[in-house]
Amino acid sequence: MSGADLLEQWGGYLARDRRRSPHTVRAYLGAANRLIAATGAGDWPTLAALDVQALRIHLAARRAEGLGNASAARELSALKALLGHAREQAGLSEMAGPRMRGPRVKKGLPRPVTPDDVVSLVETVAEAASDDWIGARDRAVLLLLYGAGLRIAEALSLTAADAMLGETLRITGKGGKQRVVPVLPEVRDAVANYVARQPFTLLAGSPLFRGAKGGALSPGMVQKALASARVALGLPATATPHALRHSFATHLLGAGADLRSLQELLGHASLGSTQIYTKVDAATLLDTYRSAHPRS
Repeated sequence: MSGADLLEQWGGYLARDRRRSPHTVRAYLGAANRLIAATGAGDWPTLAALDVQALRIHLAARRAEGLGNASAARELSALKALLGHAREQAGLSEMAGPRMRGPRVKKGLPRPVTPDDVVSLVETVAEAASDDWIGARDRAVLLLLYGAGLRIAEALSLTAADAMLGETLRITGKGGKQRVVPVLPEVRDAVANYVARQPFTLLAGSPLFRGAKGGALSPGMVQKALASARVALGLPATATPHALRHSFATHLLGAGADLRSLQELLGHASLGSTQIYTKVDAATLLDTYRSAHPRS
């Protein structure tokens, strides 16, 4: 067995058995590839035998390359998962894995975008597109992020079968967890407008959102379009596609939505992940108070 074989098996396990997102699979494979290259491990037993000292040496080298705290914590998490899988494959699942704490990471609050800025971003992206149908496509995708709270990967996973949206949409999110989200009329209209304008044949099972040459639309293209729009509008770098999902959550909470309902809409596995939006909403209110109140 070679390092390439290990990576192929690891990637297949993550995607097939663990149902990890393509983004997570890429990140975990990258971490695994770096560890295998650094240690020369070519089989599961060798990987399973790596101890705390080996991990510390590897991560110290990564930190010397400029890896920050948050990235180092993610890398350690990915490597622990890899070594746990290695022990299972080597028949050593009862053996304890390396016990090593990652660096402390201060969890920042999501940065929502104001409703007015959302409208400006969406319209600026649509107007800057090289073709009318591409503008309609980008508008539909961004409205799904803000209007339905979808992750970008979830929006781009929609198929031709989802072209005729109803009042609700069933989404398969992280870990294969399904949820039903309501679809606003404006979002339905945006998707219908894109479907009517796009030049391709939408076959059953094919991607709903297409790139200019007909292939599946990539997240990078959406991120690039939004980056250009935020620069044109003078908005901060935090105005990303994922910020539109944060804004969906923050604005719903501010309008009176309860945390349990918000948890279901966002597809969070735990309520703790949703509770951060109570802090976001409080921070938003405080910013409004400071900027508008005559005695602030």
